[in-house]
Amino acid sequence: MAKPDNRKDNATHLQSHINHTIANLHEAENYLAEHADEISATEKQIIKAKNERRKDSVESFKAEKQDES
Repeated sequence: MAKPDNRKDNATHLQSHINHTIANLHEAENYLAEHADEISATEKQIIKAKNERRKDSVESFKAEKQDES
């Protein structure tokens, strides 16, 4: 038997995802700022691309959280 769909704490979970994703984004930005001259151009591009995906995820989480309200 499937579990019932309990959505009462979705907003809390979404906010947690938002906070965690933003923290990872800032950590990656700080890493780039501190080590830009020590890492390859490819690695820089990978980190920048991942941060763009993180920004998209944050916006999606925020939209989903607003839908939950």
